[in-house]
Amino acid sequence: MDVTELYPDDLVYEHEATAATGVPGPVIRQWATRGKIRRFDGDGRYAGHGHEYKTMYALPEIRQRAATYRPRRTAERAA
Repeated sequence: MDVTELYPDDLVYEHEATAATGVPGPVIRQWATRGKIRRFDGDGRYAGHGHEYKTMYALPEIRQRAATYRPRRTAERAA
C-alpha cells in the first residue's frame, strides 16, 4: 500500500486497531518490528496515568494482514 493512498482517518493507535480487527496488540507490534506494516508518529494524546500514545498504524494494512491471521494454538499441558 502506498502512503499517498492513506487518509488521516486511516491512522489508528494499537488499541483502536485491536478493537477494529481483533488482532492482539503484541501481534500488531511484531508485524511492525518485522517490517510487514508501517509505523507512524502519533499526535501525543494522553492515554491516562501520565502515558502518551506514541505510535500509529495504518488500519488498511492491518486489515489486509488480519484477513489471513490465525492465532497460534498453545499446547495443552497434561496435569
